[in-house]
Amino acid sequence: MSSTPTREIARRVFAAEFNDAAYTFKESDDDRAPVYVLLPTGQRANRIFVVGTLTETEDVGEDSEYWQGRIVDPNGDTFFTYAGQYQPDAASMLRELDAPEYVAVVGKPRTYETDEGEVNVSIRPESISTVDEATRDRWVVEAAERTVERIQAFEDDSPDEYVQMAHEEYDLPVENYRRAAVSALESLQESETSAN
Repeated sequence: MSSTPTREIARRVFAAEFNDAAYTFKESDDDRAPVYVLLPTGQRANRIFVVGTLTETEDVGEDSEYWQGRIVDPNGDTFFTYAGQYQPDAASMLRELDAPEYVAVVGKPRTYETDEGEVNVSIRPESISTVDEATRDRWVVEAAERTVERIQAFEDDSPDEYVQMAHEEYDLPVENYRRAAVSALESLQESETSAN
C-alpha cells in the first residue's frame, strides 16, 4: 500500500443542504487533519463540487483583493465562495468573469460564526471554471441522485456513525432536501419544455 494521501471525494450537494451544514469536526488531533462539515443528511464532506449560475462577484477585501462570488443553484438558493491571495487562480476567475455565467466550483467547505452566533457556510474554491448548460444539467441530476441516496441512508434502520452524528447535531427535516432535489429536477424539465 502506498502512503500517498488521496484526495477526498468532492460531494455533490444543493445549496439548501450545504447552507444548513453548520457542524464541523476533525477525526484526529493532528494539526493537518482535514476539517469536515457534516451534511444534515449524514455524510461528512471535506470537499464539495457545485455547478450553478454565478450571479454576482464583488471584491470585499479591505487591504488586499478578496473576492466573493454568489452562485445560485436551480432552486434559487445561493452558495457563497470566497477567494483571495491563497487561491490566486480562483480569485482571478472571480475578478474576470462577467455574471451571469454557469460555473463549476470544487472547493473546501468553510464555516464562520457571526457576532450574533449564527454559522455561515461558504466554499473556499480550489478551482472555478465556466461550463455550459448541459454540464450544469448533468450536475443537477447527479446532485439529486446523491441527495436521495444520502436521505435513504439517513432513514436506514442501522445508520452509520455520520448519520448518527447528524441525528444528534441537527434538528432539521431531511424531507426539505428531498424536496430541493425534486424541485431542481423539475426545473430542468420545465426549461426543456420551454425550449421546445
